Amino acid sequence: MKLTPTPLTERVEALDFLRGIALLGILIANMLHFHSPYAYMDPYSWYTIPHEQAMFHFIDVFIEASFYPLFAMLFGYGLNMQYEKSLRNDTQFGPFMARRMGILLIFGVLHAVLIWSGDILFTYALMGFIMIAVIRIPKKWLLALSLVIYFVPTLLLYGILALTRSQTTSNVLDGFVDTRQIELAISSYGNGTFKEILAFRLNEFFTFEIIGSITAVFIILPLIMFGAALSKFKIIERMYVLKGKLLLAMIICIPVGVVLKNIPSWDGPKFENILLIQSIVGGPILTLGYAALFLLLFQLPFLKMMARPFVSVGRMAFTTYIMQSIIATMIFYSYGVGLYGKVDIVTGTWLAIGIFAIQLIVAQVWLTKFRMGPLEAVWRKWSYGKNFVVKEEKK
Repeated sequence: MKLTPTPLTERVEALDFLRGIALLGILIANMLHFHSPYAYMDPYSWYTIPHEQAMFHFIDVFIEASFYPLFAMLFGYGLNMQYEKSLRNDTQFGPFMARRMGILLIFGVLHAVLIWSGDILFTYALMGFIMIAVIRIPKKWLLALSLVIYFVPTLLLYGILALTRSQTTSNVLDGFVDTRQIELAISSYGNGTFKEILAFRLNEFFTFEIIGSITAVFIILPLIMFGAALSKFKIIERMYVLKGKLLLAMIICIPVGVVLKNIPSWDGPKFENILLIQSIVGGPILTLGYAALFLLLFQLPFLKMMARPFVSVGRMAFTTYIMQSIIATMIFYSYGVGLYGKVDIVTGTWLAIGIFAIQLIVAQVWLTKFRMGPLEAVWRKWSYGKNFVVKEEKK
């Protein structure tokens, strides 16, 4: 039996809409890393000007760690849709998905090495390989297992840190700043040659990916599993009959998420407050509130029409994500305009919004002429191989 891509008529527009929303949040959060050595500084003490403090607080509470979980969940949602499609068509899911994740892994490495070291595709691909086996778990067990993997290590780590905190008033990681890396980042990205930038980026890639690949098993993987479980429950497909539950999730999760993400501002920027309470716990809870809110808004006819550009961007999520990195690095790195370290957080945020606004327009125009984004077409072609079949699809 020939493998064929999922026809457009079978796609869930709300899924693409959520992807589009997630890409906006991800770009705003990533922009902090694009224009400054954000990974090596303490933002709670770095920003001293009131308008910069206000913008950082907004991003820290409402954006950071609340949109990448949505993207990870949607990645899992899509994986399960592919799995269920393979069951319907009686095709082999494992070999196909292994090939698909292998291609994504290559794209991730190229993206991280040649464009931007903050790549997430590499990690998604690694977790995708694990999901080939995990996806077969029944929905209730998959949902429960994702919560256990995510929260048990977090609670244990928090307990250890709390115990350590009780023995001393400070932690060595509180307000950690790596001055040397800040200087190297500015020297390389802001003023270095392409060769110097490549060397520094390779160092960041290996450093971050080694740590990231380990922590991803307890952070990214369960989020992907959670999204796959939601797909098995057909949450998005059934959103019209789940209005009451979505409303309840929105009412509970958004306030709780906002409160938890404000803990570092109220109880001090302690390491455990930032990493655990704010990011790992508060972030995904706010994510669920956002997802419920956007699904409810998508059901309103006049807002659904306004959301059309986000749907288009969501259909081109792969291309959009890579283009964000290319555009941003060309603006900030020395082989482009060279604004690295010279742009404040407010300007950077508005730049992110402006870039995304252009991407909304480009996606709309592109999809009037083509069925999918250019990188999506390459990914699918290589994934389906010689059995790839192009079919006319109704829009």
